[in-house]
Amino acid sequence: MAKKITTLFTDIGKVLLTNGWDRNARRLAVEQFSLNAAEMDDRHHLAFDIFESGKMSLDDYLDYIVFYEERNFSKEDFKKFMFQYSRPFDDMLDYIRQLKEKYNLKVVAVSNEGRELNEYRIAAFKLNAIIDFFVSSSFVYIRKPDAAIFKLALDLAQTPVDQIIYLDDKALFVEAAKKLGINGIIHTSLETTREEMKKYGLEV
Repeated sequence: MAKKITTLFTDIGKVLLTNGWDRNARRLAVEQFSLNAAEMDDRHHLAFDIFESGKMSLDDYLDYIVFYEERNFSKEDFKKFMFQYSRPFDDMLDYIRQLKEKYNLKVVAVSNEGRELNEYRIAAFKLNAIIDFFVSSSFVYIRKPDAAIFKLALDLAQTPVDQIIYLDDKALFVEAAKKLGINGIIHTSLETTREEMKKYGLEV
């Protein structure tokens, strides 16, 4: 018999909110600020893992990918653009909130996000109202799919592994969690996730 689920691990980008700074956002930034797309993309790929791992500040990251030469716009203008790209998935946020309230779930974010973007998104969308704590790559200096980030989340949650379910839009990350015995659902939509969650006895 399956164990009762008491803890939910969840990604943030493309599950609860839009991605914070993805390919589409960078494409829009290139258009908005008249940047060289190929050069920005090359620089981004060299620096982004370091930024998401909490080893480079947002200012330093932007110095590397945009402000390595003089621009006719400010760093604050660019940051404002980055932050405004984020949008909530209100239906998913409401769904997680209802699950948490009905089943008294412990909810843990396990995500890859740069510190400043992550902090902005937590505050702007009041994520700490439904998430108990954040195991963010920039907070713990480890990125998914490294098993160490999931092991750290397990240590912090102090929940038996078979009582946890993990939501992520990326199959690779769900597979990494499953290798540690964590139940996983690849999130594609609220409807499909709702159906999968019912299999674990979670229904609202």
